[in-house]
Amino acid sequence: MAAAGAGAGAASSFLALEPRARCGPRKARRGRKRRAEEEEPLQPGVVYVGHLPRGLCEPQLREYFGQFGTVTRLRLSRSKKTGGSKGYGFIEFESDDVAKIVADTMNNYLFSERLLKCQFVPPEKVREDLFKNSERMFQKPSQPAVKRYNKIRSLAEKAKMAKRLLQKENRLRKRLAEKGIKYSFPGFAAQGPAVKKRKVKKSKSKLSVSLSSQDPTPVCTPTVLERRQAHQADDDAEDKEITLKLPPASVKKPVQRPRKWQRKEPNLKKQK
Repeated sequence: MAAAGAGAGAASSFLALEPRARCGPRKARRGRKRRAEEEEPLQPGVVYVGHLPRGLCEPQLREYFGQFGTVTRLRLSRSKKTGGSKGYGFIEFESDDVAKIVADTMNNYLFSERLLKCQFVPPEKVREDLFKNSERMFQKPSQPAVKRYNKIRSLAEKAKMAKRLLQKENRLRKRLAEKGIKYSFPGFAAQGPAVKKRKVKKSKSKLSVSLSSQDPTPVCTPTVLERRQAHQADDDAEDKEITLKLPPASVKKPVQRPRKWQRKEPNLKKQK
């Protein structure tokens, strides 16, 4: 009987025979669920990260800062023209407490020869479009700005552009006048449209040439015409005759160089 009682005591430690004892763990589970439901939902927190090295992109940042907590969204600021990183970004964590810890820990942290600048962003300063299109995979732009500025525009597009620039300039002049600033500048209005002037060929008639620049305009009489023709004929003859005077060729005397005497080698056979 004693052995049976000991066996029953050992069995009761593993399995509760009473139904009230069995429902104990279930009640504890229900209590945990209720506590989890009663807990407030986590408020996300955003951290600004600056002075990032060039080699860090979205996957590396998510993997590195994921060791502090769950990263829900991440946005790395990039250039629209080149697609390169601007050196700063925003990271959203699941809990604002984790975001504050990250901001305090990683601020002025030496990372790849740069001091990171981390700052917690208050919820009221977080814009709605801060993480716009952050879930999309980054694609390098095909330089749309360069194509837009270098494209060949029609006359209508050029006129529209000039009109827009003039309106912008007029608004600037009005603002200066309202503030009492007297400043005059030519601007785009002084340039005006570029008009190509046609070149008119002016034929110089022989009769319009006067004998001297100081003489008044002479009267076209036969004697004056004869004098002009004779003067022009003399000028043409002088222009055609070209004489070149060269200096007389000087005969250079050949320089006599001293003869080189051949050195006689001693006869070694005789000495032997």
